[in-house]
Amino acid sequence: MKNKYSDLIDQTFEFPQDEFNVEDGELYFHDINMMDIINQYGTPLKITYLPKISSQIQRAKRMFNVAIAKADYQGSYNYCYCTKSSHFEFVMREALKNGIHLETSSAFDLNLIEALEAEGLVDRDQFIICNGFKKQTYIDNIAGFANSGWKNIIPVLDNMREFDKLDEKVETPISIGIRIASEEEPTFDFYTSRLGIRYRDILPFYKEKIKDSKKFKLKMLHFFINTGIRDTAYYWTELAKCVGVYCDLKAICPELDSLNIGGGFPIKNSLASDYDYEYMAEEIVLQIKTMCNAHGVQEPNIFTEFGSFTVGESGATIFQILDSKQQNDREQWYMIDSSFMVTLPDTWGIKQRFILLPINKWNETYGRVFLGGLTCDSQDYYNADAHANAIFLPNKDAGNPDEPLYIGFFHTGAYQESISGYGGIQHCLQPAPKHIIIDRDENGEYTTKLFSKEQTYKSMLKILGY
Repeated sequence: MKNKYSDLIDQTFEFPQDEFNVEDGELYFHDINMMDIINQYGTPLKITYLPKISSQIQRAKRMFNVAIAKADYQGSYNYCYCTKSSHFEFVMREALKNGIHLETSSAFDLNLIEALEAEGLVDRDQFIICNGFKKQTYIDNIAGFANSGWKNIIPVLDNMREFDKLDEKVETPISIGIRIASEEEPTFDFYTSRLGIRYRDILPFYKEKIKDSKKFKLKMLHFFINTGIRDTAYYWTELAKCVGVYCDLKAICPELDSLNIGGGFPIKNSLASDYDYEYMAEEIVLQIKTMCNAHGVQEPNIFTEFGSFTVGESGATIFQILDSKQQNDREQWYMIDSSFMVTLPDTWGIKQRFILLPINKWNETYGRVFLGGLTCDSQDYYNADAHANAIFLPNKDAGNPDEPLYIGFFHTGAYQESISGYGGIQHCLQPAPKHIIIDRDENGEYTTKLFSKEQTYKSMLKILGY
């Protein structure tokens, strides 16, 4: 009878795959034994595997450039990293090794870029795409960059009033963009994105404000779909509408030469994921080319702003199962040594699912469980995988009962630290876990570095004024 956890995985998925394999009942992530990492650093533990960031960037560049070559597309491809996905210096340093550009969403992003310039990691020839609703401090920082010689900073207008605010502060010729307020998916809570300018307002706004400006030239049209880049009628319809606006604008605005399709490539959140990245890249390029040719318009340079795709799959979060609690005949709870609301807030806030795998005890029997965090909040739990409305894990006390069960959530590298408030006050004063960085040296051997220790009570009390 096949009742081991390894049997369950073998029967459910093609395994091993990509970055996951198992030896002697223990999980390896990118050929690194996770039990070795746990024995060295303990849990709870955040991990960033830096080489995955570069491989994702190169993967997307390769896919779009191949798609451009296949379609004989006349524009170029430009990869921007969406900084809000993870602002950490070690993430930015790794991403910037790959000849990319940056997309920002707030005033402090530009202060961060100044720090990167001081380290020699960015230069003033790179594109800086400034998205988001712009408070005065954001406007001031954008103007400061433009006035001091950043020729490729492109503020993307989120509303028409931002143009006048920029006009007051910017003293030198500058390229700008316009964000289209896309229509939301029919199942969404509202019809139109709060971000951007309405389709019908864009051409009149260009004619009235931008066309005859000696300071501003319209270089970029931007659009983004909240559901991400997916092979659905909704996505292709919105893309077609956006390209249609581009073609109409291009007919009266010769300076317009770039189409920014935002982010949206998904990350793998299940061992059963089957997203066809190559097909989507090729179809996007082909559809843009086809519509532009039909309108007699030169194909635009394509910009993307991949954030989660860039950094998400580099992350992992490791917990120990502290105890089990049988609360009724059907619900057995495993208690982790941290809190989901503190370490993985997307699981609580938007019911995000990540790849969940045990680190050890793969050769033991398994059962259905619920995972509970350490806060006293009823929402601090995790109870379903992306591919099934349930969680199955090895029995905690199977095999050697003195050996703890460890579990890992994988591809957690985007947004979790910033949303949970890294270094701040955590729910129920649960400490943020220690964080390590894993890299490869010139010989291909992995190296580890402690980035931050587990949060202390003293740091929390200081923030609270004690």
